[in-house]
Amino acid sequence: MSIELKKEYKYSLVVPTSMGVRLTPTNGQPMHCGRTLMMYVTSAETNVASVSSYLGLPVKVLTTFVKDSPIARFIKDDLASRHIDYEGKEVPQGGPWGYRHQFNLADYGFGSRGPRVHNDRAGEVGRTLNVKDFDLDRLFGKEGVQIVHLSGLIAALSPETGTFCLELARAAKKYGTRISFDLNHRASFWKGREKELAAIFHEIAAASDILVGNEEDFQLCLGIEGPEAGGKDLAAKIDSFKAMINNVKKAYPDTQVFATTLRQVVSANQHLWGAIMAAGDNWHVIEPREIGVLDRIGGGDGFVGGMLYAILKGWEPEKWPQFGWATGALATTMLTDYGQPADEDQVWSIWQGNARVKR
Repeated sequence: MSIELKKEYKYSLVVPTSMGVRLTPTNGQPMHCGRTLMMYVTSAETNVASVSSYLGLPVKVLTTFVKDSPIARFIKDDLASRHIDYEGKEVPQGGPWGYRHQFNLADYGFGSRGPRVHNDRAGEVGRTLNVKDFDLDRLFGKEGVQIVHLSGLIAALSPETGTFCLELARAAKKYGTRISFDLNHRASFWKGREKELAAIFHEIAAASDILVGNEEDFQLCLGIEGPEAGGKDLAAKIDSFKAMINNVKKAYPDTQVFATTLRQVVSANQHLWGAIMAAGDNWHVIEPREIGVLDRIGGGDGFVGGMLYAILKGWEPEKWPQFGWATGALATTMLTDYGQPADEDQVWSIWQGNARVKR
């Protein structure tokens, strides 16, 4: 099978997101012991987009910024260095207790000590993302977009962002743009808003061509009944996910691709990494194999980014999860939350297990 994409377009991939920064102690130290911190720009959705942007496809971010903030300037410069266009309203800070970009406090972990992540999202400017601030007819109708990638993190961030993602999906459908949706359930975002968010997620999922998520995501976000999780046994996990997706297909018959990653943590620096994808009636399973991990954050986003890149390139479905597996593995070798592939050959070398020096 293949996914038919727009032939006339300005952007291959568009993502809505709330941008922030990650503060990480140097030398693999935990945050509570860290004395020297590195600062990186981060968001799950731009982690996805970076695979395509580094490999030469035109990518755009829809976001919002704090006006005159040095952090906003830092974010803009970082996006430009990643070859990513951006568009977003400049929101006045409103004083020292007003808006700011989120802070992600995260260490890498080491060996037997797992990483820890603390999100500080008070006053997050991304919560103000509003459909009224963007010309969707211009973006999807005049300029043209091949795929818009939506995340449950943004759809659930606030009532405004939920409406924004919903209107993006509607506009994309209207103009023939394909829709990718990573469910990304977060219990703290859903608390007290279950009915509201379930309706939004159902409509976006029904319009989506590509759905990404594990069994829990499908159960909690879309209310799909499925078998109990398969535990630690790999075959049981795969069979359980297949059974779940067969139920999802009945609820969302127009969706063409379903995917998730498979991860077993041996230590902070050694994982067994795999993936499973259904494209039409065909299943593609990558059984987990060992990868070295410098920083696990962003590996799942890297998988989605690589899978979308492969779809955008028009490759056969077998290569979609393979390339995604490799870009996810690549992301875990980097200090940034996003993979920065030098070229396609580097990614395929990771897939082939070839870590020899290239001169």
